[in-house]
Amino acid sequence: MDFELTDDTISAIATPIGQGGIGIVKISGTEALSIAKRIFRPRKSVHAYETHKLYHGWIVEPETQEVVDEVLLSYMAGPRTYTREDMVEINCHSGFMVLNRIMEFVLQSGARLAEPGEFTRRAFLNGRIDLSQAEAVADLIHSRSQQSLLAAARHLSGDFRSQIDELRDKLWQLQSEIEAFIDFGNDLDEGEANIESVKLLLTMEESLIRPLGQILACYETGRLLREGLTLVLVGKPNVGKSSLLNVLLGKDRAIVTSMPGTTRDIIEDSFRLSGVLIRILDTAGIRMKPDSIESMGIQRTLSAVAEADIILWLMDQSQPLSEEDDQVFQAVSGKSYMILLNKCDLPPRLSVEDIRTRYDRAVPVLRISVFNRGDIEGLQNFLRDRFLATPLAENRSALIPNMRQKECCERSLEALQRGRKLLQTGSYNELVSLEIETARKHLNAVLGLEVDQDLLDGIFSRFCIGK
Repeated sequence: MDFELTDDTISAIATPIGQGGIGIVKISGTEALSIAKRIFRPRKSVHAYETHKLYHGWIVEPETQEVVDEVLLSYMAGPRTYTREDMVEINCHSGFMVLNRIMEFVLQSGARLAEPGEFTRRAFLNGRIDLSQAEAVADLIHSRSQQSLLAAARHLSGDFRSQIDELRDKLWQLQSEIEAFIDFGNDLDEGEANIESVKLLLTMEESLIRPLGQILACYETGRLLREGLTLVLVGKPNVGKSSLLNVLLGKDRAIVTSMPGTTRDIIEDSFRLSGVLIRILDTAGIRMKPDSIESMGIQRTLSAVAEADIILWLMDQSQPLSEEDDQVFQAVSGKSYMILLNKCDLPPRLSVEDIRTRYDRAVPVLRISVFNRGDIEGLQNFLRDRFLATPLAENRSALIPNMRQKECCERSLEALQRGRKLLQTGSYNELVSLEIETARKHLNAVLGLEVDQDLLDGIFSRFCIGK
């Protein structure tokens, strides 16, 4: 794909194809208005189309002038548009035949079909947005929870760009000071030179290394908010895992019976907690002598445990501990887990102290009945406070990079750390300047100022046609 700017005019359907109230066809490029004029008949005669104004009329077949749909057409002259090019949007009725017929007319009149993400790509190439904001557009489109939407919106507004720009400015200033030190350092006595070196080190540490470290510390939070948390239910058979799954989802997703071993494969679904997507997996019960099908299910349970962010280990309060519980403990040991002592409405044969004595003194244990709404709300509050409080707070106060941005920031930080080490030795200051230049280039890459075509290809391939 060629990422150089072209002067051709592109078009695409910008709304999902299907029955609905409104469909939108977008046109962008130098010929946008002239193409629209060939297929649009305004209700009132128009001498000259004014920018950022709606016009009522009809889309007509160019040769026969047969009316296809009644529409509202908006014309927007560049550079005050999404792409910074002239743009036209045709607001028509939604439906497969209507939208495709209008697209046929637009393409016949001189436009070409836009490639995935090409409108946003032109916005980036024309300088309207930087690469981090372009990525935020994709994140906004793919958001599956309120919190991932919030993070994407903050990036799109330019908050992250502003922070990176500030760091780039500080790098430029620091490089200038170090080069001045290289040029005039010989004019300073030893004490003055040492003082100047300490000042440069403090500037590097406080203004650059520490802020970059804080950005990188937020990455895992961003991953959880973008992708959601994976919560896995484990335990021996018939302890209430499927019942808990159904209650948390608010629907009958899993079959629940008194017969042990009902769940033989992983059942997966999702719900939202405080605006965060929670991917929940109900797994096969772990027991000592499973049949061949159950054995396969148990293996899948162990695989799910390995990828879990949170493990809820369910136990039955009406039954004593057994070797099967020991097997579960072996599977979850070393992971982030908590224990739910279920069926607390039945006569107890198992206590919290029994569990902590046998397994882990520090493990959180909640006594619940999955059929008690208050207990479920208590569990949700615990999960929110234990696993979501910090990510939610960081999402409101910090700017969170994605994987590509994280790698750029990591390389920038590594270059600064190498520069710091060189500066501490009091020699090779020319190399310090080169490391700072390297750090600045990696921050430039965050904003797309220094990236290659293959990288841009990969980023914009995430977009749908029409965006």
